[in-house]
Amino acid sequence: MAGLTGGYPFPMFLLFGLRSKDHMVATRTMVCEVCGWNVPQAVLKRTTKFTLFFIPLFPVRPSRTFLQCQHCSAFRPADAHAAALR
Repeated sequence: MAGLTGGYPFPMFLLFGLRSKDHMVATRTMVCEVCGWNVPQAVLKRTTKFTLFFIPLFPVRPSRTFLQCQHCSAFRPADAHAAALR
């Protein structure tokens, strides 16, 4: 291989990034802060992990809790009371 002295003979690719996933923990019936309807609210736990070659390896931030209204699909952070209901 002429001209390839020292270094790597082929270019290397390193694929890394972050991935967030939501997992439904529970469903609670309460009044939505956005639409005002008394409907089920999905309690979601979001985890964000570092990925290497699309394989999740370790969490990069603490998991967070969110509420999603089943009527208007509003997605908002859960307060301490709703998070304690999990």
